[in-house]
Amino acid sequence: MITVRLNQTNLVRDLNNIVEYSVGFLEGIQKGKRLFLSNLGEGVKKALESFIDSSARSNQQALHHVYEWYRTGSPDARLFDIKYTVSNEGLSFYSSFKQSSSVKQGSSVPFYNKAKIMEEGSPVTITPKRSSVLVFEDNGETVFTKKPIRVNNPGGPGTKNSFKNTVDLFFNRYFTQAFIRSSGLYDYLNNPSVYKKNLQKGRSMGKSAGISTGYAWIVNAKVNK
Repeated sequence: MITVRLNQTNLVRDLNNIVEYSVGFLEGIQKGKRLFLSNLGEGVKKALESFIDSSARSNQQALHHVYEWYRTGSPDARLFDIKYTVSNEGLSFYSSFKQSSSVKQGSSVPFYNKAKIMEEGSPVTITPKRSSVLVFEDNGETVFTKKPIRVNNPGGPGTKNSFKNTVDLFFNRYFTQAFIRSSGLYDYLNNPSVYKKNLQKGRSMGKSAGISTGYAWIVNAKVNK
């Protein structure tokens, strides 16, 4: 006959520590949440910028206005900034436009608010400043006029709301359908192997081990793109 004797005191202690380890793991995740979101925000920001650059190179008529003249799709010619904030409500992204510093051929000064005006499809009125005559090129011919010139859509028919639509496309389709998985983040978050790896430590140390394990796991969840 085989007799098995259990040390009830040690068993109860170990079980309690494991429970506390699990609770601590979740608390550690919560403690590292802001840093995780900050890391995620930086990765998503870079991915979004690259997505816009790629979209601009493949459809220059739609996105040329958010780059310096003749440099559509070039990262160092962007006329937009992508920023993000981390709050108790989560991660938020927003964009703004920058002033252009380049000069279009045939002009003498940069186009003020180029990206914003063309994105909104706002009309502009051009008037002579240094003389009484306005001189410009139209279909290869030089035109002289004393009257103001109104341009209803200075960016062309494809620019209105195209930047907004590209950002929406990234978050509504690419981000949810491809980015999360291809970045490695999906697999990482669905496989918290470090929890099992440190279970023995949690058995002896309890909640403190869980907090440190959970915190380290969540802050190491980075975007691999």
